[in-house]
Amino acid sequence: MSRPRSLRAAAVGLVVAALALTGCASASGGSAGDPTTGDAGYITPGKLTIATGETAYEPYVIGNDPASGKGYEAAVAYAVADKLGFAKENVEWARTSFEAAIAPGPKSFDFNIQQYTITDERKQAVDFSTPYYSASQAVVAIKGGPADGVTDIAGLKKLAFGAMSGSTSAQTIDDVIKPDAAPQLYNSNEDAVAALKAGQFDAFVIDLDTALLAVSQYIPNSFLIGALPKGNVADEWGVVLAKGSPLTAKVSAAIDELRADGSLDRLAQEWLTRPGVTQLQ
Repeated sequence: MSRPRSLRAAAVGLVVAALALTGCASASGGSAGDPTTGDAGYITPGKLTIATGETAYEPYVIGNDPASGKGYEAAVAYAVADKLGFAKENVEWARTSFEAAIAPGPKSFDFNIQQYTITDERKQAVDFSTPYYSASQAVVAIKGGPADGVTDIAGLKKLAFGAMSGSTSAQTIDDVIKPDAAPQLYNSNEDAVAALKAGQFDAFVIDLDTALLAVSQYIPNSFLIGALPKGNVADEWGVVLAKGSPLTAKVSAAIDELRADGSLDRLAQEWLTRPGVTQLQ
């Protein structure tokens, strides 16, 4: 999965004009300004609509309840909202699948936060903010299985892997591990975890923070083999906005302020735990 990526006035003008002609309600309409006005570029005037996954995973959202503000991404979302001038009661949450949010076309949200890695390919269809996090990928397996005892990347190559389709995890398998057999790809991490539990492959690649939670809470009898080197994509996460959104620059500026004042680091320390992890070579 994966993070954030700029506003060009000409592009905004074209998008706004197109939406005006079609009558579409989208985050791409209007001009960014005071959020209390009706012409600020938001889906709902006076409200900030933030989307996350249909299932929002810990430690990014605790208890699948982003409105609680608990979890790293939920907390970051409310910190961005505050910078944009929205009180918590004026934030509304929506749900989308991972792939639907980065598909071309109008959006039902002002921005979407669910571990999106910023890539040039995705930027053809959507806008990204500047990055709010940089992730590492890691390998999870079941104790007593073929992965037990593997300690390096050479040992990983003989294993059968699974990951979510279109994710940085899947690309890292190809770029870094280069296994003998092509990985099995799934529509969601939930599907991949179910397949791992069913023994359909040997090892699962996911971002490190989710991997740490998985082995401690929701994949029984599992263990963390270790963290992987970076692949060909820098795993920096950004929030997703409609292509040409008038809010992209404002959201990016808010994230830049949170980075500069140390807020992003403080939130990561609060919600993301990183005990000693083996770095695979």
